Amino acid sequence: MQYVDFSGAPTMDTAFNPNGSMCAIEGIISPDGRVLGKMGHTERLTADCCKNVDGNKEQLLFKSGVEYFL
Repeated sequence: MQYVDFSGAPTMDTAFNPNGSMCAIEGIISPDGRVLGKMGHTERLTADCCKNVDGNKEQLLFKSGVEYFL
């Protein structure tokens, strides 16, 4: 997975790649799809803004992955 701009092109622009990650990498997945490594914090996403949030937030991306393999 990569950070991309509005045209879908990987970018180092911090408006789209807030971590400045090399090659715009946001996450990786193993060839068999069972191992996921993510950089972004989906629990911090709100309307038009990314911010730190208190508490234990749901990680629906990971929940969906677990349920897929159950």
